[in-house]
Amino acid sequence: MPRGPLLVGCGAGFSGDRTDAARPVVDALIAAAAPAVLIFETLAERTLALAQLARARDPAAGYEPLLADLLRPVLADCIAHGIRIVSNFGAANPAGAAACIAALAAELGIRVPRMALVHGDDLMGAEHVQPLQDACGAQWPASRVVSANAYIGAQPIAQALQDGAEIVIAGRVADPALVLGPAVAWHGWAWDDWDLLARGTMAGHLLECGSQVSGGYFADPGYKDVPDLAHVGFPIARIEADGRCTISKPEHTGGLINAQTVKEQLLYEVHDPAAYLTPDVVADISEAWVTEVGLNQVRLEGVRGHARPSHLKINVCSERGWLAEAEISYAGAHALARAQLARQIIATRLGAQGTLRCDFIGVTSVLGDDQGQWLQQLPHAGQAPRDVRVRWAWEQPTAQAAEVLLREVNALYTCGPGGGGGVRTQLRSRLSTVSCLLPREQIPCGWRWWSPAAAQP
Repeated sequence: MPRGPLLVGCGAGFSGDRTDAARPVVDALIAAAAPAVLIFETLAERTLALAQLARARDPAAGYEPLLADLLRPVLADCIAHGIRIVSNFGAANPAGAAACIAALAAELGIRVPRMALVHGDDLMGAEHVQPLQDACGAQWPASRVVSANAYIGAQPIAQALQDGAEIVIAGRVADPALVLGPAVAWHGWAWDDWDLLARGTMAGHLLECGSQVSGGYFADPGYKDVPDLAHVGFPIARIEADGRCTISKPEHTGGLINAQTVKEQLLYEVHDPAAYLTPDVVADISEAWVTEVGLNQVRLEGVRGHARPSHLKINVCSERGWLAEAEISYAGAHALARAQLARQIIATRLGAQGTLRCDFIGVTSVLGDDQGQWLQQLPHAGQAPRDVRVRWAWEQPTAQAAEVLLREVNALYTCGPGGGGGVRTQLRSRLSTVSCLLPREQIPCGWRWWSPAAAQP
C-alpha cells in the first residue's frame, strides 16, 4: 500500500549559511506530526577542496566548520521527534563529523544518535590516479592534487535510512540526492522507476539551495519584492507517493514562495531542461508545471525521467599558485583621477610580471575585465565620482612573489597620489578545478555505521 507523504525540510543551502535557519523548519515539521527529514546542504567544489586541506593540517578536521552551530539548536528535538537528519556536512571527513555530533549530544545531555557514514566519493587513493589521469587527459593538473571526488547518488543514503540510521553523513553526493534518498527510503520506489526518481530529484533540486526558492535569490526591490528577508524561512517539501511535491515554508517567517520563485529555482544550474543529468536519473522538466495551491505553497507536477547516466562526474582540485589582493580608497575632488594615477603607478612598478587586474569599485568592477578595456566606460569629468575604492588582484606562482603587490600598494600611502587611505591586503593560496567522467562501475560506494573507534573509510 502507498505510504502517506514525507516532509523534507532544509536547514542550510551552502557552507556558511545561517545557523538559525533550521529552528523554524524543525518547529514546522514537529507541528505537522508526519514522517520528516531535515537536510543540510553544505558542500561546493571549492568547499570540499578546502576541507581536504583542513584535514591535511589536522586529521580530526575536514568536515563542515559550522556543524555544531547548525545542529545545536535542533539536534535534541530531531532525535526526540524522530526527524531524521541527512547531510553532506561530512565533506572530507564524515567520521570526524560524526565524532563532533557525538560530542554535541553529550553536551546537550542526550543519547548519541545512530549515525551512518556514506563512502565512495573520495578518489584520493593511489588506485584512482591512473584512471583519473586517463579521464582528464590534457586537463590533468601539473600541480599537486588537493581533492578528487565523484558525485555519487542517493542509494547509500536510502539504504542507511531503511536500516534505521537517524543521521546520515555524506561527503560529495549530488545535491538532490539528499532529498531523493529519504524519498526512496520512505516510499519504497524502485531504482529503475525513472519518473519517480526524477520527481524526487527535482524536489531535492528545489530544496538544495535553501532560501533561494523562498525568495532570497529572487528578491529585486521594486521589481520582485520579497517581504522580511531578514527572517527568510527555509523551504519544506511535501513529497507524495507518486512523486509530486509541494514546496512551502514555516508560518510566520519572512520570504516568499510562489510560482515565480519555484520556476527560477527549478531552472537554476540546469543546462538542459529535457535532460538534467544526475547520478540517479536523467530528469526531464520540459513539460512540468507548477501550481500555487495556497499562500506560500507551490506544487510541482509533470516531471519525467530517463535512465541514469553510465558515467559519474568527477571534480579534481589542485593547487594553483597564490593570489594577492590589495585595496585603497580615494575620496573628494579629483578622486577618480587620483585612482587612475594609482593604477598607473602600480602597473609601472610591477611591469609585465603576470596578469594584474585593477578595479574601481563603485565605478566599474563587476562588469570590467583584466585588460583594462573598461577604462573606456568611465564617466565623464562632470559625472566623476567623489569616492573610489581601488582594488588590485595579482596571481603568482609563489607567496613570496605575490607579496610584492601588497608592499607596493601599501607604499601608496606616501609614494602615490595624495589622500589615499584605508589600505587592506590579503594573500591566499588558489585552487583550480577540472572535471571528467568515470564509468560508475569504477566507483563503488556504500555506507557503514559510525562508532567511536571506527576508522575513516
